[in-house]
Amino acid sequence: MPLTSVADRLRESMWRSANDKRLKRLRRVVDAMPATPPADLTALDMGSDTSLAGFLAAVGEAAGRELGLPPFPNQYQAAAALLRGASIELATGEGKTLVGAMAAAGWALQGRHVHVLTANDYLAARDADWMGPLYRGFGLTCGAVQAGQDLPERQRAYGADVTYSSVAEAGFDLLRDRLATHPNRRTGARREVVLVDEADAVLLDEARVPLVLAADAEPHRDEHAVALAAYVRGLEAGEDYVVAPDRRTVNLTDAGLRRVEADHPGRDLFGTDSEFLVSLNLALHAHAVLERDIDYLVADGRVWLVSGSRGRVDRLQRWPDGLQLAVEAKEALGSAPGLQVLDQLVVAELVGGYEQLVGMSATMRAADEELESLYGVQTVVVPSHLPCRRDDQPTRLYATSDQRDAAVAALVGEASGDGRPVLVATQSVRESERIAGLLRAVGLDCVLLNARNATEEAAIISEAGSAGRITVSTQMAGRGTDVVLSKDAAAAGGLLVVGVGRFASARLDGQLRGRAGRQGDPGESVFLASLEDRLVTDNDPDHPQPASVDGDGQVEENRANRRVLGVIDHAQRVSDGDQRSLRWLSWRYGELLRVQRAHLAGVRDTCLEGPAALERLAGHAGEEIAELGERVGQDALEAAARLALVAAIDATWSAHLGHAAELREGIHLRALAREDPLSEFEKEMGAAYQGLAEQILDDAVATLLDAPVVDGRLDLESLETRIPSATWAYTVTDNELGNDLTRIGRSLRRLMSKD
Repeated sequence: MPLTSVADRLRESMWRSANDKRLKRLRRVVDAMPATPPADLTALDMGSDTSLAGFLAAVGEAAGRELGLPPFPNQYQAAAALLRGASIELATGEGKTLVGAMAAAGWALQGRHVHVLTANDYLAARDADWMGPLYRGFGLTCGAVQAGQDLPERQRAYGADVTYSSVAEAGFDLLRDRLATHPNRRTGARREVVLVDEADAVLLDEARVPLVLAADAEPHRDEHAVALAAYVRGLEAGEDYVVAPDRRTVNLTDAGLRRVEADHPGRDLFGTDSEFLVSLNLALHAHAVLERDIDYLVADGRVWLVSGSRGRVDRLQRWPDGLQLAVEAKEALGSAPGLQVLDQLVVAELVGGYEQLVGMSATMRAADEELESLYGVQTVVVPSHLPCRRDDQPTRLYATSDQRDAAVAALVGEASGDGRPVLVATQSVRESERIAGLLRAVGLDCVLLNARNATEEAAIISEAGSAGRITVSTQMAGRGTDVVLSKDAAAAGGLLVVGVGRFASARLDGQLRGRAGRQGDPGESVFLASLEDRLVTDNDPDHPQPASVDGDGQVEENRANRRVLGVIDHAQRVSDGDQRSLRWLSWRYGELLRVQRAHLAGVRDTCLEGPAALERLAGHAGEEIAELGERVGQDALEAAARLALVAAIDATWSAHLGHAAELREGIHLRALAREDPLSEFEKEMGAAYQGLAEQILDDAVATLLDAPVVDGRLDLESLETRIPSATWAYTVTDNELGNDLTRIGRSLRRLMSKD
């Protein structure tokens, strides 16, 4: 599109109707773009409207020339918003990849290093390769970080002006940098500007999942795990235990507690055998809350967790050791390798280390208040470059799940028969396979995409827009690949998105709807839900029953059913609220550890070079260090002191994290004494940290004194072997046993109150 036509496009009514003041100001910047881009971009000032307009003209011309992708007006406006420090909501298919590259080039031309964080390695490599010519057209360099790269490759990628990486790899590299034993063993990443794709999913939905670096260790042992896995299968649901309405926790009833005590007469469950009660809770959680083919898969003799927000297996994810072992015992599998956690962080720590954070997503606005309160992120909604032609139908509510499924099959069959492609979205592997089987049973051929065949995702999605094609999938949010319509499919009405039940968050519903109607394409979306859906039974179990249904079981829209028709929306609001509460609670549990880690990391950094480490040790054990210095010399002693102190810091922090993990698994039992578990956790971890400094110095001095002296020099290699190297990088789900701690101890408190 010629630059001279941009201003004309901006005068269309769809742009004039925009009521966001910030958007209107950015529109004026784009409207002022010169027809001829400025030749000199060496003195960019994005705070100046004139300078910003000139840059947009230049980057637009470069995108057309180097990529064959002249930007649409809304892409200019979105890039301008990012460069002004705002995050953007931009509909699916509107070209966020190009928008992000335009903004990244603007920051890089100002001398700021930019990290673009994506969902996975594939997208990071694809986008870096795709957008590379745009950067090179400005004399900028671009790199991509990938799993499996060695340190020199990572250093080269981070040395580029713009670096693409998955969120996980960027986090793992930050962890590795924090554990480096010398400055030259760090990646060299300059954390200045970070642009997060699918930002609401990353910053909210996945924010509770810590990234972990670990070393090989002895397998986790729990002498009770196997026996308790068998024992809890004999407990009666509803009588001995009750699963909470939100299905995140399970509580023993009063009768259940009496039964456990009777079945284990030699156990002091609330005293010396409290660890047994913790193991019992873990086994019960694995049995009653975590479901195979929904929360996890079993394949190749291993348990594989399924991402709740992305619907795919995350092969780098596991539960904390106690819960992991309980699930493995439930499935009669061998235990996964034992791991010693060396360090961990959450996404908030990663993005909080950058000078500037912005994000982009198709569903940012729905979470703008939470994003602003947690991260200071402000969102601007940028309109589509063409009016959206997608028809979003109201939710169809059925009395039972069988009636809903029959309606799904009828709707899919009718649309496919008319030549329309259909995307059927389900919420678990089990559900996707069941719906695919149902469709095939009535003669509808379909393609199944779920966590079992995620490697075929790109190929499956590339065909999902063909006429009459039926694709059954788990949650499609954040896939990074658009469904492109064939001509016949567009003529037939475009993609029909069918949601089997509403999702736990309205944002996920919005992301799913956005698969259809991209870039002005025709399309339609509709959710078919039932009063038996998990969203309803978990979040509004006492809902009213319908006064009337039609012949297909659909709840009729009349005055008598008014309250029933609002059940789905109410249940979803409850679910959204619960998720916000969980994120807040998870943040609170990690807050103290983050402060402690930052303090310790500061001490560690000062000891990586120069005499600081030796000075600390000499101040702690002057005579011993002085005597050792006489034997080996000052230079050798300084080098040895650095290694010894770093090793002591890392080992002590690892043990501190281990203590925190064990405490979290049983902290809810503090409710027995009417204590606030969170306060008790903070109190105990604060007290534990008080003694770390003395312990670190003692351990470092002991390491130095134990190190062999060879030919008048300390054997530094023997010191390095005492520092465990990270052999595992993975994510660990938040232990949901600790999410709503007051509920977990509810039945125990009732029992205590009767005494």
